[in-house]
Amino acid sequence: MTPHPLDRPVWASLSTLHQGLSFGGSEARRFDREVNVFASTRDEGAESYRALRELMAPGERVYVLQVPEIVVPAGLEVVKRARGVQMLAERSLGSEADAVMDGVADLCADDAAQMLALAQLTEPGPFLAGTHRMGSFVGVRDVSGRAPASPGMGAAGPRLLAMAGERLRLPGYTEVSGVCTHPDARGRGWARRLSTIVAARIQARGDQPFLHAWTTNHTAIALYQSLGFVTRAEVNVAVLEKPTP
Repeated sequence: MTPHPLDRPVWASLSTLHQGLSFGGSEARRFDREVNVFASTRDEGAESYRALRELMAPGERVYVLQVPEIVVPAGLEVVKRARGVQMLAERSLGSEADAVMDGVADLCADDAAQMLALAQLTEPGPFLAGTHRMGSFVGVRDVSGRAPASPGMGAAGPRLLAMAGERLRLPGYTEVSGVCTHPDARGRGWARRLSTIVAARIQARGDQPFLHAWTTNHTAIALYQSLGFVTRAEVNVAVLEKPTP
C-alpha cells in the first residue's frame, strides 16, 4: 500500500511546496536554519538517516515528526520523545470565518519581529525568525492606544495580541499552526476565531487543512474538534541532536 503523504508530512512539505525553503537531497532534507527546526528522511533506511546526520552541525538539534516509529541511528541522540495527534478538517468553515473577521488583520514581513516575540512568549511550537515565510498569517492587534508594543515584543506599534497561520504545505494539504494568544488577551476566543479563518482560507484555495497537537493538550484538541477537525492518526515526535566530538 502506498503511504499517505501525511504519514511523513515534514518530508512531503520539504520535498514539494517548501523545497525552496530547505536544503538537502533525495534521502533527507531540513528547513533552512532561520525558517524552522523540522527535518525528515525519505524513509527509515540507514542511508536516509546518514544523509540526515550530514545535514546537522555538531551540537545542533532538529525535530522529526511522522506517523511511523522514529528510528534513531548511530551518530544521533534523542533529546526528547513525545506523541501527538494529527487532525483533518472535515467540514466547511467558510461561513463561520465570515462571521468572525472583525478586528482580524493579515500579517506580513513587517510584523515578523512581533510574531516571533509572541511565539517565544507563548510557545505554540517551533517558531523562528523566518517561520512566517512558510505561509500566510493573520492576527489581532491592540488598537486601543493604551498598550503599545512592550519591551521584548518586537517592533513598535500596536501590540500583537494573537495570531495563527500556516506551516507545512504539500500538494492538497496545508497545516494550521502558530496559534497563540498573549496572556493579556486570553479568554476572548481569539484562538478559535483565528484558527477558523486560517482553515477557511486553506479550504477556499482547494486544500484540506490539517494540524498537530500534543496528545496531552486536551483543551486544544477539544477546540479543534468543535471546529470539525477529526483525528487521522497519532504521530511520533523526536528531538534529535548530533553530539559534539
